[in-house]
Amino acid sequence: MSAQNKFLKQQSVGVIGVPFSGGQPRDGVDQGPLKIIEFGLLNQLEELGWQVNFDGHRDYTTMQPAVDPPVGKLLNARYVSAVTESVASSVSSHLKQGSLALTLGGDHSIALGTVSGTMAIHPDAGLIWVDAHADINTPETTESGNIHGCPVSFLLGIAGQIKEFNWVKPCLSPERLVYIGLRDVDAGEKKILREHGIKAFSMHEVDKYGIAKVVEMAIEHVSPNRSRPIHLSFDVDALDPTVAPSTGTPVRGGLTFREGHYICEAVHETGCLVAMDLMEVNPSLEDDQAVFQTVTIGCSLVRCALGETLL
Repeated sequence: MSAQNKFLKQQSVGVIGVPFSGGQPRDGVDQGPLKIIEFGLLNQLEELGWQVNFDGHRDYTTMQPAVDPPVGKLLNARYVSAVTESVASSVSSHLKQGSLALTLGGDHSIALGTVSGTMAIHPDAGLIWVDAHADINTPETTESGNIHGCPVSFLLGIAGQIKEFNWVKPCLSPERLVYIGLRDVDAGEKKILREHGIKAFSMHEVDKYGIAKVVEMAIEHVSPNRSRPIHLSFDVDALDPTVAPSTGTPVRGGLTFREGHYICEAVHETGCLVAMDLMEVNPSLEDDQAVFQTVTIGCSLVRCALGETLL
């Protein structure tokens, strides 16, 4: 491991495949983890010197209730809640053993579970959220009712009391959250970001300062002097659709291939990474070439976060 990790007991990574699409309406994103594993990610991590413990692909469809009517505007709330609660315990069990937790999604609602699992073991951890979208809608502000646009509001404790999500504890404070790559943010979300003073680097800041400065400021914000564990939640739609086309909500004008990789490399160099999510790879969208391109980039981002370097 090129950077000594301050918060892991050993160089081992627990890999949690979450083939789940219930947080949004498009089928296929549940195939993301299967494809990423099929493309050899586990061997690639072993070649980097990691001991890899793969939980296997759980069949989360068994958790789908027979009826799951909307809760207010929220769709599939019971299903999302059951799956994410299970994911939270998978993540925390790997972290408890002193391993890094790597979760492959699936849609971004899964972060309700991954971040909760991280904060249960590392309550002071900082969250770096790399995404075109802020995913911070509340059950009130969401227009679509798709929970993949809401997980951050639950983690912050600003979603209000929703009994279906009683297990989710507010575990994240606004000053331990930072965004990189935003460019499609709802009006309600902009208001939330401003009201809570949440640090966000949109593509405008990436253009203005360059990726190195943005990442330096982001890391310093959530882990001052590299003092806190870091959870990196990476949605592939943060990347420009020309770079990673096979994703459900692509938005033009995103991060370049190198900018995406630089974020992962820089987070690795801190020695603070304890958990990573790679989300929203959807192999059913676009042609085989686009899928190949998106999945190989997903694998490559993970390898960089876990220590692969160019030299």
